[in-house]
Amino acid sequence: MATVYFAADHAGFALKQALMEHIHAMGHEVEDIGAFSLGHDDDYPDFVTPCAERVARNEGSFGVIIGGSGQGEAMCANRVKGVRAAVFYGPMPVTESLDIEGGHSEDGFDIVRLARRHNNANILSIGARFMSGKEAVEAVRLFLETPFSDSPRHARRIAKF
Repeated sequence: MATVYFAADHAGFALKQALMEHIHAMGHEVEDIGAFSLGHDDDYPDFVTPCAERVARNEGSFGVIIGGSGQGEAMCANRVKGVRAAVFYGPMPVTESLDIEGGHSEDGFDIVRLARRHNNANILSIGARFMSGKEAVEAVRLFLETPFSDSPRHARRIAKF
């Protein structure tokens, strides 16, 4: 099982605490990078940057970063060389789309799967204001269980980062 580093600001603090328990129960090693208490004046870069640095240094590890939208957190994490953070707001069932590599699933978690399969994302950035705890648990589970495709074209693209 992988080591999973967690970081969140005040907007994601409660969800971070709950997710860490679930992921630890799945058998993963969990490390909390902060925030360690609920502080409404905290700044996400203070927690997200050290989390991203740990993921970049420890091959095969993952990160879960949580904020209000997840956008700023992903932007911050993606500044660290070796990090590929993907944002997830919550399930978005697709009723009609182009058939790209097998279409889509009905559960709405396609972006999580594709971020791993095609982009080998190593950090999942969650918008806590846009999903339930149950949805977040499922997103992180899928993120950790979905392998990179190892497709030469995807590997080639990632190498260009």
